[in-house]
Amino acid sequence: MANHFSALKRARQTEKRTAQNRANKSQFRTALRKFRTSLQSGNKEQANSAFGETVSMIDRAVKKGIIHKNTGSRYKSRLSARLAK
Repeated sequence: MANHFSALKRARQTEKRTAQNRANKSQFRTALRKFRTSLQSGNKEQANSAFGETVSMIDRAVKKGIIHKNTGSRYKSRLSARLAK
């Protein structure tokens, strides 16, 4: 356990940030899962709307530093290819 005031504050900040990062990552994964299930269902209209939401979540994840920029681009490319099939 930290003894200095600054170290205690740092521990509190880290705890908050970790919780926020975990929530953002979970939201991102949920969006991906939702899109993949809509693709499997075969409903084209639902898949198109889910694709837009998923791309938005990918961009947000990149902006927040959850995933790397190139990883985000790769996700979007592969998801759009699956949607086109």
